[in-house]
Parts: sequence; C-alpha cells; structure tokens
Amino acid sequence: FWAENDDAWVDANAFESPWKWINKGQEFIFVSEKDGWRHIYKISRDGKTETLLTKGNYDIEAVKAIDETNGYIYFTGSVNNPTERYLYRVRLDEKKNATAKGPELLSDSTLKGMHEYSIGPNAKYATHSFSNYNTYPAKEWITLPDNKPVNPAKTIAATMRKENNMNVEYVKVTTEDNITLDAWINKPKNFDPSKKYPVVLYVYGEPAASTVENSYGNHSNFLYDGDMPADGYVQVGIDNRGTPMLKGAAWRKAIYRKIGTINIRDMALGFKKLMEQNSYFDKDRIAVWGWSGGGSSTLNLLFQYPETFKTGIAIAAVGNQLNYDNIYQERYMGLPQENREDFVKGSPISHASGLKGNLLYIHGTGDDNVHYDDAEQLLNELIKYNKQF
Repeated sequence: FWAENDDAWVDANAFESPWKWINKGQEFIFVSEKDGWRHIYKISRDGKTETLLTKGNYDIEAVKAIDETNGYIYFTGSVNNPTERYLYRVRLDEKKNATAKGPELLSDSTLKGMHEYSIGPNAKYATHSFSNYNTYPAKEWITLPDNKPVNPAKTIAATMRKENNMNVEYVKVTTEDNITLDAWINKPKNFDPSKKYPVVLYVYGEPAASTVENSYGNHSNFLYDGDMPADGYVQVGIDNRGTPMLKGAAWRKAIYRKIGTINIRDMALGFKKLMEQNSYFDKDRIAVWGWSGGGSSTLNLLFQYPETFKTGIAIAAVGNQLNYDNIYQERYMGLPQENREDFVKGSPISHASGLKGNLLYIHGTGDDNVHYDDAEQLLNELIKYNKQF
C-alpha cells in the first residue's frame, strides 16, 4: 500500500494518468512534491521502496517519455530559470544517477525560452517546438538523445523568425515582504526614459496559469485590436505566489485558502516596487485588467489598492468565490463549511466599498463557467455603496 498526502492539495498532472508502471509491473513512476520540489520517484509495487530519481532544488514540469530499454526517463523543466523550459533526462537506475552531476540537459541551451516536446514511445524521435518573447514559434523533428534535426533544411535554427523591434525586459523585484517576484516590462515604441508613460498591468494571479513566461505572445495586447506599444503604453506582467511556476511547492501552495489575499498583495507590492524603480511610470495613469481569475484580481487590486490602480477592466470575474465550481475553488480554498471566512475575505464583492477609480465591468449572460450571477451580485454591491462604474 502506498499513498500521497499534502496539507494543501496533491498535484497529479505530470502524466496523462497519475503514474506509469515499469519493470513488468513491479515498479511505478510517480511525481511528488513531498520534499518541497516536484520530483520523479520510482516506487516498488508494494509501496515499501521509494527512490528519488531527480534530486536537487528544482522542479520538473512533466514526464515526457520512459525509455526502459536504455534505462532513461525524459522530462521537461528548468534547473536555473523558472520562466523557461528545457528537456532533460535521468537514469532509471538511481546508482548511476548518483555519479552524475544533476540531470542531463538535452535542449540547446543557447536557445533561451520555452522548449516543448512530443516524444515517440521508444524515445528515438520527437517533435520539438521553441519560442521566446521575440521569436515566433518554430518546430522541427529531432532524434534523441543527440537532439539532432531529422531534416537539416527544416530546423528551428533555419526557420525561426525574430521580432527585433520589441522592447521587452525581464526583471526581478523584491517586495517589502521580502518576496522576490519575476516580472516583465514591455516598453513603448520610440521609448524615451525621460518621459512619463501610462502603464497597463495585465494580471491573472491564480493557480491555473502564469502571465510571466519567456514565450512568444506572452506580452501580446489581448485588450483591444491594436498595437499597445505603438499607442504609447507600457505593459507589465508580474508573477505572484500561487502561480504554477517551477519555483517549489511552497511557492505554488502559498495561495492555499488565500486566493484574493496573498496573490493580490504580491502583485500590488511588486508593482509598487516597479514604480519606485522606473521613473517613466506615470503614477496618475495606472490601469489593470484581466479575464476570469484575472478579472477577479483586477477587481481586488482596484478595490484594495485604489491609491495605485486608477482604472480597471475586469472581464468574466469571479466576484464571489462561494459561487464558483468546487473542482477548482475547493481544491485551492478548502471547504466553505470549514473556512468560509477565507472565501469571503478573498472575494472582490467583500471589498467593493473601496472602489475609487474607473471600473469597466464586462460579463456575458451566456457564460457557463463563471455564471452571470457573479456580475449581478457585484453590481448590486457597488450600487449599494453608490459607486460609479
């Protein structure tokens, strides 16, 4: 008998199914966060013998292939930079791993960004795709483990295109809570640091996704059909605690029972630090916007930090966490029968009286995910406090 437990939630998304049998069914491969990092374990069928195959202060992202014939397991992750992804492999024999200096990197380390792989069942061939903030997505067929292109004329190196006029900067900021956050700044065209520019913070902020990855389109203008840098706006993204980034289990699970509080504070204090460090931010023209969980974050930032955020656009927001589906909300927030106060405290509807700036609130009556009831309840609360929106 073998079981996995966690004080927050168990993340079993590293395979299409939670585990893979090997060694003619005598052992299985499982991914666990039990030592504080997302790692690969080999476990005997009876659950009595457990072996860590990926050791170190880093997270794997996902297991991509198990090559029993040659004794390797392939996975994506990033040992050094959580905003990027690469392909690695380790031995299924832990004794051979012990003599290695960490996992074997197979991706081209000179291509900084997001590498993705679909590996064949015998781990001899794979499709490999790559992009980063200014490189359009490109794809190639490769052989493994040598990472060589099958067709030298159709390699990523030969076909990739760059967008060289982008002015994107990846930065780290440390908040007054001593939390270090990853962020990016997309500066306007013809940028002049002596000028003041309006700033738009694009947010999500919940366990389902991150807005700060070194991939193409991560800094796109999803807000309107136009060119935001050409229109003179600074765009910003900040990665708060609780996102699914490869920064350790403590980072991801810090948000347990704290959606709407810890993530909002991180984003607000991180943005405050960016304002202090970049004098070209116009403090009187700061906007925030997001969709779904990002809509919720937008409302909470606008309501709880009105001195910073002057304008907000919230789309399909969860205004009241008690309304949202249990497969998501209870996974990350617990049970309302046990800790209802956490649901209430993290809900934008509880802070609607704090609105001071400009709010554009958008919600479709046909939304079958975030139901329109959320909008009606929030609007009633704003009207109760005589808030203009």
